[in-house]
Amino acid sequence: MSSLSPTLQAFFTDRLVRQREASPHTIAAYRDTIRLLLCFAAEQTGSEPAKLDVDQLDAPLIGAFLDYLERGRGCSPRTRNARLAAIRCLYRYAALRHPEHAAVIERVLAIPAKRFERNLLTFLTEDELDALLAAPDLATWIGRRDRAMLLLAAQTGLRASELAGLTISDIHLGTGPHVSCLGKGRKRRITPLIHTTVAVLGDWLAERGGEDPEPLFPTSTGRPLSRDALERRLCKHAAHAAERCPSLRTKKITPHVLRHTAAMRLLHAGIDTSVIALWLGHEQIQTTQIYLHADLATKEKALSRTTPLNGKPGRYQPPDTLLAFLEAL
Repeated sequence: MSSLSPTLQAFFTDRLVRQREASPHTIAAYRDTIRLLLCFAAEQTGSEPAKLDVDQLDAPLIGAFLDYLERGRGCSPRTRNARLAAIRCLYRYAALRHPEHAAVIERVLAIPAKRFERNLLTFLTEDELDALLAAPDLATWIGRRDRAMLLLAAQTGLRASELAGLTISDIHLGTGPHVSCLGKGRKRRITPLIHTTVAVLGDWLAERGGEDPEPLFPTSTGRPLSRDALERRLCKHAAHAAERCPSLRTKKITPHVLRHTAAMRLLHAGIDTSVIALWLGHEQIQTTQIYLHADLATKEKALSRTTPLNGKPGRYQPPDTLLAFLEAL
C-alpha cells in the first residue's frame, strides 16, 4: 500500500466519522467523489487505485478530472465545485500527515472553483400551488399520503431529505402545532404549522396509525419513502396538475421548488429575510437573499416609492472635438 491508501482510509474513519461526525449524506458524497477520482487516476496513470501515491494525484491530474466530470459525464459546474470541495477536504487532511508532499498539495488546494451563471429560482404561484395540491387522488391511500406530504412541504419548506426522514414522533398537533426535523449540518429545527396543515396531518395520522419511530410517509410496504420516490411522485402530480393549470408546463417541479415556494410566500407576507433564514434552516442569511432577487413584486414596490428621473432623451454629445475622437475609438 502506498502512502495514499492509509491516509484515505483514515480520512473517512478518523476525520469524517470520528472528528467531524459527518452525516451519512456527506460521507456518501465524499465517497463517490474519491471513487470517481481514483478510477480516473488509475486509467490515466496505469496504476491500480490501491497503488496510487499522492504525487501522482497532482494539480494537472485533478484539473483533468474536473474537466472529465463536465465534458465526459455531463456534470454541471455546481457538481464540479462540490467534487472539488471534497477533494480539497481530503488534501487538507493529507497535508497534516504528509508534509513531504506539501508542494503538490498546495497546488491542488489552489485550484479555484468554477464560476457559473446563476439562474433565477423557480417557485409556484398560488394558483399553481392549488392545482398541484388538488392533483393527488384522495380516493386512494397513496393519494391521501401524497396530499399531506405536498401540503407539509409547501408550508414548511422542508428539504427533500428532511421530508422523507420524518417520523410520526416529529409531528406535534397539540398546543403550538409544529414539525421537528434534523436538518442540514445535524441542526434540529422546529417549524410551526398552520391550521389547514394541522387538519390534513391529523386525518392522515389517524388513518396511518403506527408507532412513533415509524416513518410519517411510508411506502405501501411500510418502509421510508426514498428521495427518488418522492421526486417521482411529485413529477406525476405536477404533470396531472398541468392539465388544470397550463403554466406548470413551463416549470420543472422538484421538491426544492416547493421549498422556494414556501420562502416566497413568507416574503410576500412581509416576513423579514432573517426570519425566513431561520425558517428554512440556512446557515447564513446571505443565502436567503436569492429570494429577494427573484421577487419582482418587491422590486416593483421599491420602484414605486422612488422619485421619477427627470432625464432628457437624446444621445450624449461630447463638448470637445478631442473627446469626440476618443469616444469614436
